[in-house]
Amino acid sequence: MVDHIVDASERSGRIDIRTGVGRRRRWSDEVKGQVVAESYEPGVVVSEVARRHDITPQHLFGWRKAARTGRLVLPATEPPMFVPVVTAPGAAGAVRHRAGIAIEIAGTVVHAEPGVDLDWLRDVLRAVKAAT
Repeated sequence: MVDHIVDASERSGRIDIRTGVGRRRRWSDEVKGQVVAESYEPGVVVSEVARRHDITPQHLFGWRKAARTGRLVLPATEPPMFVPVVTAPGAAGAVRHRAGIAIEIAGTVVHAEPGVDLDWLRDVLRAVKAAT
């Protein structure tokens, strides 16, 4: 007995044919960060970036949200550079009350104590630089 008869004369909607292994893919945080950074470039359309990487736009928007909330770190757009260390006049004989460094970026001073999480400090410095 036939439960369902398909009428092949009617045109159906879009059909996607997927090949390969039908399993969940795992993306490293580095790859996610690169894809998200690519989606933030000027003039780029998010759906085109998603299509290029064979993911849905909703998936990419989820990664972008993770980057905005700090759960995903984007790769640096510029290579790291060295900055000169400047000591304040008269600081050679001064007594230091606390150890650490002060980093000044465009008038904003960030104090870093010994043992600070370097990834966190990098993110803070990027945020300060982006805000100036």
